[in-house]
Amino acid sequence: MRKLFFLLFPILYFTAFTATAQTAKDSMEIRQVALDYIESQHNLNPAQFDRAAHPRMVKRTFWVNKKTQKEYLGETFKDAMVLLAETYNQNGDKFPENPTKEVIILDVFDKTASVKLIADDWIDYMHIVKLEGKWQIVNVLWQFKDTSKH
Repeated sequence: MRKLFFLLFPILYFTAFTATAQTAKDSMEIRQVALDYIESQHNLNPAQFDRAAHPRMVKRTFWVNKKTQKEYLGETFKDAMVLLAETYNQNGDKFPENPTKEVIILDVFDKTASVKLIADDWIDYMHIVKLEGKWQIVNVLWQFKDTSKH
């Protein structure tokens, strides 16, 4: 029985993990979702953000109350981010001419992914889910590179 286990274990292990492995198509789509998130602000394109984010997306960061110096967690939702994509860079002065947008896929398992986006002034960690065949952002945790801006 023990020999059988050692013979079958590698096959079962390989099968379990290849059934849920990320494909090149998934990687490309996950990367595009992260790019849509940031480029929608570069390009004043709310539709681009809208397609990247799940309707229940929440974006969070920490802030410091200037008066009390206490830290707290602030939240923004998809509807506010769609409006931000429409107005944030109206004067074309919020980003450099060639903005930084490095997408690092940290992990993918079946229908979930964790992604790190390195942009000019901030870092975003995203959870992305695949529902009905479409990858969308459900959570974002971000901070300024210079934490004194919080």
